[in-house]
Amino acid sequence: MQASIVTELVSNLTKAMGETFEMVGISLFAAIILGVPLGLFIYITSQGLFFESKTLNFVGGILVNVIRSVPFVILLVLLLPLTKLITGTTIGAKAASVPLSVAAVAFYARLVEASFREVDRGVIEAAIAIGAKPFMIIRHVLLTEALPSLINGVTVTAISLIGYSAMAGIVGGGGIGDLAIRFGYYRYETDVMLVTVVVLVVLVQVLQFLGDHFSKIVDKR
Repeated sequence: MQASIVTELVSNLTKAMGETFEMVGISLFAAIILGVPLGLFIYITSQGLFFESKTLNFVGGILVNVIRSVPFVILLVLLLPLTKLITGTTIGAKAASVPLSVAAVAFYARLVEASFREVDRGVIEAAIAIGAKPFMIIRHVLLTEALPSLINGVTVTAISLIGYSAMAGIVGGGGIGDLAIRFGYYRYETDVMLVTVVVLVVLVQVLQFLGDHFSKIVDKR
């Protein structure tokens, strides 16, 4: 490639990575802040738990299932009015972060629920037997015991969001995926496509390594 083309590619790649990090960062933050409470809500309202409620559990489960059942490309379009209301625009990384956040919250909520279900019921029953209050059990038993699994869930969610963010280019969200399509596909520049693929592979590997590392650190079992 000529020097000018290389310079243009580096410039566009740097910008695209910044947009990808922005989209993934915002939506991952939303997933943690909202997904943990939602997943916990679904878990503690299930049968045999201290806030058991078939109605509330059904509502929470349906909410998550409905969002997860909608393909992300369709979700992008469906949430354009909400995106416009929140961000004032429907293009750009911040705008794309709205549907990404909605998808991420539902996705991570199910992982959170699954993480809590992995906690030994005997430990919970023992805490109840010694008179521990529900919120104390949540804080000192559920969250503590499930923390390694919750971190793994964050890793899986972050990696999935990188894939979702590639589709955000459809609504002008930008990012590495959008760069690959505009340059590698529309301009038939295979080199650009390969570079973006390598960047995405390296990014996913780094995230997986960091996730596994932190999960091992907090795992006291």
